Amino acid sequence: MFQASKRELGELYTFFRLLADGQVTMGTPRAEKNEARTLPIAMIQRMEHDGARRYYIENEVRIVSGELDKNGTFFPKAGEGRRFPREDFADAALFILNLLRETPGEEVEVPEGLEAFLDAVNIYDLEAKTEDRTDLSVAFFHADAPLTGFCIRCRLSPMNPLLDGGRTANLKLEQTGVKFASPTVNKVNALPESPTEVMERMLMIERLGGVLKYADVADRVFRCNLLMIDLHFPRMLAEMVRLMHLDGITRTPELVERIKEKNPLKIKDELINKHGFYEHKMKQFLLALALGMRPAKIYNGTDSAIQGMLLVTGSGDLLCYHVMDRQTFADFLYQNSRFEKGVLEKDKYGFLERENGIYYFKLNVKIGLVKRSVKG
Repeated sequence: MFQASKRELGELYTFFRLLADGQVTMGTPRAEKNEARTLPIAMIQRMEHDGARRYYIENEVRIVSGELDKNGTFFPKAGEGRRFPREDFADAALFILNLLRETPGEEVEVPEGLEAFLDAVNIYDLEAKTEDRTDLSVAFFHADAPLTGFCIRCRLSPMNPLLDGGRTANLKLEQTGVKFASPTVNKVNALPESPTEVMERMLMIERLGGVLKYADVADRVFRCNLLMIDLHFPRMLAEMVRLMHLDGITRTPELVERIKEKNPLKIKDELINKHGFYEHKMKQFLLALALGMRPAKIYNGTDSAIQGMLLVTGSGDLLCYHVMDRQTFADFLYQNSRFEKGVLEKDKYGFLERENGIYYFKLNVKIGLVKRSVKG
């Protein structure tokens, strides 16, 4: 018996479900099944610390271990590999689903029976070991088809964010208006720790006659990445983060509606309402994040090894979002994402800081998926 996180078990549940079903259903923007669209799966490749495993889905599941060269070509080890009934993976998936549903907290005791099955099917790393951030790769229709890399998100466990905040994801607002003396700055920064301390500091700056005006992106790589979406996108994003703190709005569609009202980029009504400028830019950004954009890594507009997302819903259904249907994928991300608050001390934001004689107030961008589907 050993302990595993729910996130690790969510990844395993997804993997076993795919092997048992031999197909996956496409998802809708509302995170529901599109029963009319399913994709047959011929083979799944998963990385372990000692190399690659290929799981061929036939009447049974055939497991072949091997190595990948630098071009991603698979070289199998000697022997045909072991075979297991697909029903075994279905049983294991159901067992894991019940563990996820019934165990409180984030850590789960994995019983010996499941541990023995993991050993038998050559799984030793509960989370796949990859450098390209894919969780597994899938060959659709036939085993020799090009591999599609997927990341996994499970609503029955804590989910990795789309954008994980961090110091490189900070935006700088310049404090203008009244020039603050050092005691005033200290008074603002000394406000006590609370869930709303960033909002309280911004409101205090306003009461004291200060104005916070968007200035820049703190990190030069993240700045360039955002400019790839649009030359004015950093300003739009900063206003969305500001509204999250001041108005308590977190869901992406609601924040974009407020942005349309405020129109921080001062663009024409026709562009906002007929062309859907603000929605379109946000969807572009979310899709870029889902397909591999990260704050500290140069983004050139080319998709990474991640080409889709596999989502486990709260009921245990498995949905597939793929770059081949970019619009559905983007609409799903837009409707099912929210802005989140990073840790102030860790991410170094939410205080007045002096740089070259000017005071700046940093805000942090962190975006994740919501745990429940949209209503209505």
